[in-house]
Amino acid sequence: MSIDTAAIDPELLADAEAVLTAITSGKKPDSELVQRIQARSEQIRERVFREHGFVDIAVPAVRELRDA
Repeated sequence: MSIDTAAIDPELLADAEAVLTAITSGKKPDSELVQRIQARSEQIRERVFREHGFVDIAVPAVRELRDA
């Protein structure tokens, strides 16, 4: 089984591998890596908010599961 990584940004892939390496060796990822990931996450969050507005899916999903 193989995963096509052609569409994944090499920097993102390297950061993901660094996180996995740190975690599997029982260490915390370095602070620079964490800051890069947090900055990237914030950019994605802002883009989703700009394109779709407030997306409230968690609360309705939890309520649906709870009330089922």
